[in-house]
Amino acid sequence: MAELESPGTIKAFEDRLLEVSESLPKRLRQCADYVAANKDRIAVSTVAEMAEGAGVQPSAFMRFCQILGFSGFSEMQKLFRESFVGGWPDYTTRLHHLREKAEGSPSALLAEFVDAGRTSLEGLLKTIEPQAMEEAVAVLTSARMIHIIGLRRSFPVASYMAYAFEKMNVPAMLHSAVGKLENHHAIRDGDVLLAITFSPYSIETIDLVESVSARGIPVVAVTDTIVSPLRKFQATMLSVSEVDFGAFRSLSATLCLAIALCVAVGTARQED
Repeated sequence: MAELESPGTIKAFEDRLLEVSESLPKRLRQCADYVAANKDRIAVSTVAEMAEGAGVQPSAFMRFCQILGFSGFSEMQKLFRESFVGGWPDYTTRLHHLREKAEGSPSALLAEFVDAGRTSLEGLLKTIEPQAMEEAVAVLTSARMIHIIGLRRSFPVASYMAYAFEKMNVPAMLHSAVGKLENHHAIRDGDVLLAITFSPYSIETIDLVESVSARGIPVVAVTDTIVSPLRKFQATMLSVSEVDFGAFRSLSATLCLAIALCVAVGTARQED
């Protein structure tokens, strides 16, 4: 694999990552998952920082780079630095410097999270494919009932979308798994499942997607990486990348996508 020609574009990099990720051993799969969720860090991080984020040794991360076709981390980093020349948002660099200063006052933390949220919002249009957005709106608009599932960190997004759909008279049902109650039997032909999950992915969400997909029920998935397990279920994929600060990741871009979806679906149903 190390003798492969190295990817020359970000799109080629993503294609290669998707191609090899399923066959990787555990440690290297950790590298793939981390890189897929944190591509914004490659241009400004060291190999030690990337390895620490992935929870592996630097040697394992170097091996991962070679499997993708690079001679090492420096060559992979060069691709991202060159690709973002003139377009790389200043806020990512500013976030990097804020981390180095280790300022921890409430106002400093607020500034850091605002910068992270702004960077996420700026990147949203780059990660959402217009064709996928149009397809998702069309599928949701034609549904008899929209079933929504998003647990743990995704729950605020799922519950907000259920609220917004209700206000716009769009039939929707929130699956919250409260009390371990499963409502999968309520999903019928003509319905659509809207699944929201981010790394580390919710097993309950993945199981529900797998179950309804086997029955031929359409799925619209809001997720975060190109190696998300939801991709293997032929769902309509909407990818969102959230920049984090430390170990905390906000939902700025995800909630922006959520309200855009709700309004687009509500408007289309009124026109129909």
